[in-house]
Amino acid sequence: MTQHTYELRRGQITHYFDRVAADAWARLTSDAPVSGIRATVRAGRDAMRATLLQWLPDDLSGRRILDAGCGTGLFATEAARRGAQVVAVDVSPTLIGLARERVPAQVGLGSIEFAVGDMLDPGLGRFDHVVAMDSLIHYRAGDVVNALSQLAYRTDRSILFTFAPRTALLATMHAVGRFFPRSDRAPAIEPVAERELLARVEAAPGLETWQALRSRRITSGFYMSHGLELARR
Repeated sequence: MTQHTYELRRGQITHYFDRVAADAWARLTSDAPVSGIRATVRAGRDAMRATLLQWLPDDLSGRRILDAGCGTGLFATEAARRGAQVVAVDVSPTLIGLARERVPAQVGLGSIEFAVGDMLDPGLGRFDHVVAMDSLIHYRAGDVVNALSQLAYRTDRSILFTFAPRTALLATMHAVGRFFPRSDRAPAIEPVAERELLARVEAAPGLETWQALRSRRITSGFYMSHGLELARR
């Protein structure tokens, strides 16, 4: 991963969620009525979040979790309710602001610390688990694996993340998306084949002691994402 490439894409993502899609994202991650297409995206994200939560222990007391790209804090809240000490980070100040407003006063026995910044910042500390739900889908395969390598150095148990699977259906969705006004487009998703990604993970420095375990693809209308669990051997 070149620092220039990573920072360029990170800047595009920040601009999108802070300037272009802030209101739409606030509605999507709430109980407010949304359009048919966005309803399918909401349902898909709900299913993926439930899947990743299922891959974690029911009792997270005393465990530290990094919610990398936390958005409005839905995952962080559920993990904290199980007793986790969550550090929830996002590049978007707007989304972090929404998360702070929405998190209930009591989150079980756990806690949430929200931060605006880079999910790869080593200053965030060391963790038992890292969860990156739909926060790496805008990066190319090589960049995704390099990010996983960096996260692995400060993770003791597992890394749960999603990627955009390379399929004909997703290619069609992208083609349709090109007809939307440029101002309404999200930063491009970078599809990657699962086999290619797994091969890169196996060969990546820093991931030699890790293995892929559970895997699940979720498709819901205009939402398509593939969850993968990496765990220390």
